[in-house]
Amino acid sequence: MKTLQNLIGSAWEGSRRTVYLEVVDPATEEAVARFPAGSTDDVDRAVEAAEQAQPQWAALPVAERVARISAWADVVAEHSAELAELECREMGKPVGTARTFIDGAVEGLRGAAEEALDYPFERDIERADGGRTRILRHPLGVAAVITPWNFPVAMVLSALGPLLAAGNTVVVKPSERSPLSTARLFELLDLPPGVVNLVLGDARAGAPLAEHGTVQLVHFTGSVGAGRTIGANAGRQLHRTVLELGGKDPVVIDADSDPEATAEAVAFGAFVNTGQICTSMERIYVHREIAERFVDALVTAAQGFTVGDGRREDTVLGPLVDARQRGLVHSHVTDAVNRGARVRTGGAVPEGRGFFYPPTVLTGVDDSMLVMAEETFGPVAPVAVVESFEEGLERASRSRFGLAATVFTHDPGHAAAATRIPAGVTWINQWQGGGPERLYEPARDSGMGATGAHAAYDAATRPASVHIPAPSS
Repeated sequence: MKTLQNLIGSAWEGSRRTVYLEVVDPATEEAVARFPAGSTDDVDRAVEAAEQAQPQWAALPVAERVARISAWADVVAEHSAELAELECREMGKPVGTARTFIDGAVEGLRGAAEEALDYPFERDIERADGGRTRILRHPLGVAAVITPWNFPVAMVLSALGPLLAAGNTVVVKPSERSPLSTARLFELLDLPPGVVNLVLGDARAGAPLAEHGTVQLVHFTGSVGAGRTIGANAGRQLHRTVLELGGKDPVVIDADSDPEATAEAVAFGAFVNTGQICTSMERIYVHREIAERFVDALVTAAQGFTVGDGRREDTVLGPLVDARQRGLVHSHVTDAVNRGARVRTGGAVPEGRGFFYPPTVLTGVDDSMLVMAEETFGPVAPVAVVESFEEGLERASRSRFGLAATVFTHDPGHAAAATRIPAGVTWINQWQGGGPERLYEPARDSGMGATGAHAAYDAATRPASVHIPAPSS
């Protein structure tokens, strides 16, 4: 069994502590690697390495930093198939799905880094009195990136581009549920020692990293509870945070939508990656006029998904990440059924090894059920029938979450009204659309801190003004 190590400065090394955890393949329930559980000492050494490397890294010309990051992106692209295999082994994502998202993240890394070439790190403003003011954007220093288990490689890459290109150095702590692919990602790293450091472990590494006095920004993706704690601790130290804390994304389907085509789109949005995406479609509100046809088509689509270990090319859905996650998903389904919902397909824990769960469609749900109120993060599509588009919009907006939303309508007025949903991203007649221009900040309990385009550089830098008087006459 492979033993993973921390990357601190230029050295791969084990923890000073002797406690280790295991990576378990969710398809076989077999341990495939072991790694340190983490400690404050590990974190201190990693942050120190980042702090020592930061001035020299920041002193490089922006174009050189961008070139170094782009060269690393090229190497990662060459190994995307290998990284996809590792994601499959550690959290169950089908290899084909993993490869698609990794390839997209590599392009995103390149694009985000290249944003630095147009970002105004320095600009001069001529004043009316003949003087001028220079606006400078300085890097913050050391940043912490704490990533979730569902997109190990993609989430690291999406966070690192602006932080590194802006001149910061970083300590990364991946989820203890999926550290295997991240460790390999950093074996492919070709940046100066200490610019990017890796600390493995659970909260024994995550908490001291997020609370470290030298860390000026914490970029965290994870649960609301952990995000609140990180935000509170950072606030006490006057440090910045960027927090993406999950969602309970709604779908509103208007009466003028094609029931069958929309059902196919919703099935993909609800079930891909076994529903383990922060922006998965988790609450579906469909107009009564097309509800029966839509549900029938959704059930047919759900039953057409191939569930397997993720290695085969025809596998669409793999297992859930572990037994705990499957237990949570099934508890939401059970709660709904006990309170009157109807299972149209799926809804049962299969026999045998592996943490599999079938694509599940529920009807007869109401907004008080766990499956409609709390993040399920599994292959479950609960469908509520509404009497009007306005009712669907109102119920879609009635949530403590506000990450993303999707609306299917061909009515221009209804499409315009959809922008009232409190969400960082709203898709109209599509899901996961948009390009590098996308800019958003989660609403409500889904987090805080804008990301995308120049906003990521605003978060990664500190503005300062230098005022220069007019020349003496």
